[in-house]
Amino acid sequence: MDFQSWIGNVEGAASIYAFDIHSDGSFSEIRLMAFNSKNFFMNSLPPEAPKFYPGIPYRTYFTDLNFESFVYKSASTREPLYSYVNARGVWLKGFYLPIDKPVDPSGGAAKPAENSDGSRTVYCLYTATFSPEVETDSMNQRSTDISNAVMNISIKLHETNDFYQNMAAAAGEIMDFCGAERCSLYMVDTSNQKCCFINRHGVQEARLKQFAEEMECTPFELAMHWEKDLANSDCLLLDDLKVIEERDPLWYRSLNKNEIRSLILFAVRFNHMLVGYIWAANFDTSKMMKIKETLELSTFMIGAVIANHQLVSRLEVKSSIDGLTQVSNRNAMNERVDAFVTGREKLPERMGIVFADLNGLKTVNDKQGHDAGDRLLSNAGSLLRVVFGEHEIYRAGGDEFVVFCPDIGEKKLAQLAAQLRALADSTEDVSFAIGTVSCSGEYDICRAMQTADENMYKDKEEFYRLHPEKDRRKT
Repeated sequence: MDFQSWIGNVEGAASIYAFDIHSDGSFSEIRLMAFNSKNFFMNSLPPEAPKFYPGIPYRTYFTDLNFESFVYKSASTREPLYSYVNARGVWLKGFYLPIDKPVDPSGGAAKPAENSDGSRTVYCLYTATFSPEVETDSMNQRSTDISNAVMNISIKLHETNDFYQNMAAAAGEIMDFCGAERCSLYMVDTSNQKCCFINRHGVQEARLKQFAEEMECTPFELAMHWEKDLANSDCLLLDDLKVIEERDPLWYRSLNKNEIRSLILFAVRFNHMLVGYIWAANFDTSKMMKIKETLELSTFMIGAVIANHQLVSRLEVKSSIDGLTQVSNRNAMNERVDAFVTGREKLPERMGIVFADLNGLKTVNDKQGHDAGDRLLSNAGSLLRVVFGEHEIYRAGGDEFVVFCPDIGEKKLAQLAAQLRALADSTEDVSFAIGTVSCSGEYDICRAMQTADENMYKDKEEFYRLHPEKDRRKT
């Protein structure tokens, strides 16, 4: 049978696969029989790739367990299948068509091969189109059961205003649908290399740490490790762990240690960027195809929700954190003061306030340039975090910092101020003018801040009296 001539007439990217069904019902490995000129994956193989011949093992070129599962199911059950997945950096729309009797171009018909060992050979035609962006219409071609399951997960994602509560509820819904003993959402923020592990009971920091320790890496390194295990696929759905044993012995040992017998690992992406995983263990393997279809759709929505949360979080950080010194900014300070003044937040019984102003910043900027001035500010922020790391540090202006120290007395405040001054004196470049005030009972937060500011300026005047060469204010 000349498959290559026959497949040349198929529109779109196409390939034909074959495997043997043994007398005991087991399957042989999948063989690639032919592909046409529009098959973008095969035609973009590197020059050093093994030369193709009809019947070459599929895994000579790729290992995609989900693709293999579809080929096996379609050809063995004579059932056409459809998939729409985010794989290998693109959105793939694939059709799997069983071919029990491929048409012979001479006009005859080729019967399925009867092998001497009692097995028979079956064939699957795979055609595909791809696009860099998702096509929402393509995601709607699902059964009622699948659509209902996806809808239920979507409702959980938007049930409350609490992001983490919604994610926990979604993890629980996925766990129930998959019939899994365990299920979690493993969120990944590549911008800061942070991860978060959430199951139906909420955020599980201890479980995240345990995962990483068992894999001998950080949580973010574990996320990147799983990317390699996926091998350019969108997911792993395994009813046994043989593939993991071959691919990743360390992970296999960890799974065995935790009594994992079957596994789901589904990448969650937004605009092709990894934002997390769906992780489930010991699931109902009889529902494997339904689970795959459901999670294909669900990951699209989960990815959008996670990406939006990460964006909002970054915007909140930018709106409240000073990028240069990594302490809170003036906007955050004003919000805090306003909350005290309006009564939205109760003033602490005792409050220590520190105003710390850098001495000589203008001199550094004028003589050494603003890059040197930025380094000076950054160093100043570091010293403040060392001394007042347990309290609220704000960069109130160009070279001025304010620290709120709730629930400390005058003696402790004086000790911290002295510690900051001593630490600055031990450096070559940082010098602070410091003013403090200690409040208790009924007090006016704005008036207290003004007093601390006035005390700081007195200290600054003394500094410039002792170091007139650094006083550039008059010029």
